[in-house]
Amino acid sequence: MKFILGTKQAMTQYFDEQGRAYAATLISAGPVVITQVKNKEKDGYEALQYGYGTKRASLISKPLRGHFKENNFRYVSEALGASPEAKVGDTVTLSVFSKGESIDVSGVSKGKGFQGVVKRHRFSGGPRSHGQKHSEREAGSIGGGARAGGRVAKGMRMPGRMGGDRVTVKNIVILDVNETENLLLVKGAVPGRRGTLLEIRGSVLPHTTGTK
Repeated sequence: MKFILGTKQAMTQYFDEQGRAYAATLISAGPVVITQVKNKEKDGYEALQYGYGTKRASLISKPLRGHFKENNFRYVSEALGASPEAKVGDTVTLSVFSKGESIDVSGVSKGKGFQGVVKRHRFSGGPRSHGQKHSEREAGSIGGGARAGGRVAKGMRMPGRMGGDRVTVKNIVILDVNETENLLLVKGAVPGRRGTLLEIRGSVLPHTTGTK
């Protein structure tokens, strides 16, 4: 499977040959280096481990420095699946992807802190009439005798911490590839803020509509 790591840079606007405008995200992707080839006999599953980015050697433990072959990688990630021709030290660049191809992008979404039910679960809230003053955005009843025997049922949607979840956006289209600058332009939005680590995989399902 095609796989590469990158970081989210910014959102922008892209115009195709027909003059149609698309919201797009610019990603700095690769190159990545294979740091380990895992197999069923030794590790119990087949996968390729990749290293991406750099940081100070003093921030990396000696075991990891030995594992990385003295490379100071900032990020490490795995892609499941076997590749007979892959070996440790191989470099993967954006050349494996092409314009118009469909990909899946995974990352950690923005953290939004503690939020109420209107923002977190899209509740509509109560009407601003009939005597209500301060309860327009409240959740309303969460228990009572008619529901779950008078207790709060498991899974009840309530206020709480929002964001910071691993999110995968599937089947989005590559609008442009710049191998020289290691830049990837994709249609639409991807998870996270600027600088968020992203895992980019070839999509299992082919894209059938949109820009080619």
